[in-house]
Amino acid sequence: MRNQDKGSGPRRTAARVDDSLEDLARRARGGDADALDDLLRRIQPEVLRRCARFLPYRQDAEEACQDALLRVARNIGGFKGDSLFTTWLYTVVSNSARQTYRSMKRRSAELPTEADRIPHQRDPRTTSVIAGSRIDLLEALDQLERDRPNLVAPLVLRDLCQMDYNEIAAELDLALGTVKSRIHEGRKHVRRSLAVT
Repeated sequence: MRNQDKGSGPRRTAARVDDSLEDLARRARGGDADALDDLLRRIQPEVLRRCARFLPYRQDAEEACQDALLRVARNIGGFKGDSLFTTWLYTVVSNSARQTYRSMKRRSAELPTEADRIPHQRDPRTTSVIAGSRIDLLEALDQLERDRPNLVAPLVLRDLCQMDYNEIAAELDLALGTVKSRIHEGRKHVRRSLAVT
């Protein structure tokens, strides 16, 4: 009996949590300031976790998280409600993380690092962390954005935000086949970029 409760309980709880989050987002979109405060408080841990997927250093992930929360607060009216709030949120998070990376890259170019002063030593911000490195991946995504900008959003939403194809198609207002094709093409471009670095 206890196992049955455990097995069915989390699913019902998760559904209630999602429903309550969606409800908070709708109320915040409607101008309810208390709902917006509650929403930001609720999503903050998940936003930080997702930013950390992009950025290997906690301080950078925290900066991206704060930027994403600020974007949510400022742009909640832009959430149309025809897709899940979490789908819209993942787009905001990925854009914030990538923008933080670009800012970080500009700042590091302006200030010499120890790696610049010591020959043959790599800058820790470009040292591989996972599968080619998150930093290398961000570089590859920046290159993809320069070469084929229409491939970036589907690829990021699928591979980094782990959204399913149907959610991506709804979020980007694209046909499912187009989404799959763009993700496939984006992966090919990113693999080539990662092979070069």
